[in-house]
Amino acid sequence: MIAGTGERTRTGRERDGHAERLRIAGGDPEENITDKITRRVLAGDKSMMVWLRIKAGAHAAAHSHPHEQIVWILKGRMDFRIGEERRMLAGGDVAVIRGGVEHEAWCREDAEVVDTFSPPRENFLSAGTPAYMRES
Repeated sequence: MIAGTGERTRTGRERDGHAERLRIAGGDPEENITDKITRRVLAGDKSMMVWLRIKAGAHAAAHSHPHEQIVWILKGRMDFRIGEERRMLAGGDVAVIRGGVEHEAWCREDAEVVDTFSPPRENFLSAGTPAYMRES
C-alpha cells in the first residue's frame, strides 16, 4: 500500500503524489445506494473499483452499459443473468460482463462484492442511485 502524506481529497481519500488510496478496513464512509446496498468507489483514469455490501433480496434490474465489468463475489450468493446465460455466483467466484451486454442480478443472501469497471462509470462518481438499482 502507498504510504500516505496525510493530505485528504474531498472524497476522503488520501493523496500521495500521483496516487490515491482508499482504506478498505477503516474510516472511509460507505454511500447508501438503497436500504439494501452500500458502496465505496475508487476511480482512476482508466478503471474503477466498487466495493458493495448487498443485503439479501436486493435486485439490480436488467441494464447494460458500455463498460467492461468484472464481478468478484467475496462472500454470499448472487444469481446473475448475463445475456441469455444464468448462473449462481458464490464467495470466491468471478464473472466478466462484456460492455453492451444486458445483465441483472438478485442477491440471495447477504453479500460482499467487488466490481471493477473499465473505463470508469462517470455516473458512479456523482451522488445518487442508478435507475436500475431503485426499487419500484
